[in-house]
Amino acid sequence: MARKAKELSALEVGRLRVAGHHAVGGVAGLYLYVNDAGARSWVLRFMVGDKRRHMGLGGFPDVPLAHAKEKARQARDEISNGIDPIAQRKAAVSQLLAQQMSEKTFEQAATAYIEAHGDSWKSPKHRAQWEATLKAYVYPVMGKLHVRDVGQEQVLKVLEPIWKTKNETASRVRGRIESVLDWATVRKYRSGENPARWKGHLDHLLAAPSKVKKVEHHRALPIDEMPAFMTDLRKRDGMAARALEFTILTAARSGEVRGASWSEVDLEAGIWTVPAERMKAGKEHRVPLSSAALQLLKALPRVEKGEHVFYAPRGGQLSDMSLTAVMRRMEVDAVPHGFRSTFRDWAGERTHYPRELAEQALAHALDNKVEAAYRRGDALEKRRQMMTDWAGYCAGKKKPSISDFLKG
Repeated sequence: MARKAKELSALEVGRLRVAGHHAVGGVAGLYLYVNDAGARSWVLRFMVGDKRRHMGLGGFPDVPLAHAKEKARQARDEISNGIDPIAQRKAAVSQLLAQQMSEKTFEQAATAYIEAHGDSWKSPKHRAQWEATLKAYVYPVMGKLHVRDVGQEQVLKVLEPIWKTKNETASRVRGRIESVLDWATVRKYRSGENPARWKGHLDHLLAAPSKVKKVEHHRALPIDEMPAFMTDLRKRDGMAARALEFTILTAARSGEVRGASWSEVDLEAGIWTVPAERMKAGKEHRVPLSSAALQLLKALPRVEKGEHVFYAPRGGQLSDMSLTAVMRRMEVDAVPHGFRSTFRDWAGERTHYPRELAEQALAHALDNKVEAAYRRGDALEKRRQMMTDWAGYCAGKKKPSISDFLKG
């Protein structure tokens, strides 16, 4: 029979300083281990099956004698029940690590989603809008919450304060929350239905966007005022005035005009090709240039080593406010983008050009998916005729004519 170790008192244990394993008694296999540096820690020696085990129970004096004995007795009870406490401890640690790896806050999940999909978005601006709206509206409410715990209550807390006052923004925020939660579900960070889904869920809790959205159209110049406005505009000096004139003649977005480069313009063919990455719809757009538009371009000064067609006074691209500033000086209650509406009204009310042709000129995507699927070309030459007539109307011609274009 093995000799039973003498049970040491707490005072005696505290005096143990010699390097080695010191049996302290009270619980079989309980030792105080002192290393060569003098650090002391508790060790429980035991057998599980045919394996000898050494189990650490913590350092001394952080773990006092009484506590070490209690932990040793618990381990002994587990052993008597056929449980290996060391294997059990490793399994618990592994489970904890696995759980920690499967836990993400909503903000972490959103960041990962943006990182995974951001490169596929059409522009850095779109990514910036995602990040800005989440930071402004979502993270303050549930950014630190585990994504698995995000529910209807949190989603509504984000949306309800802005649903009626900023409905367009709120609708986008809802869609972005839904996308992040869908991603988190597929990645196994959460389970269950998506509380941000609209159909069959939030549509019963929030008013439809069409019912609360206040459509604010861009202020546009009435059709009949265009010829007089154009006459006044052409008297104005400056690159911004010419950019605004070109914007009107092409019915383009001001951003597309401000970013136009000479490499996009074919003066001989009379075509301006806007690359996909600069278009709102992400699709290349060819613009037929009327003789008025071509004359404008040919009269522009060219800056050495300058690529922009309409350049700022100090070089580079004109600012987004430069065209608006021209209109303010002209004391016109409209905005540059509104001329697209004026063009659309002219085409629809004063001409017989098909609606689809005007929509193509504006680079609008067709709502009718079947019609869009069968549209193969871009009707460039038909649109050239229309843009020539539009330039003629802006110049004050009562009857559309293409004579100027043919002469050009």
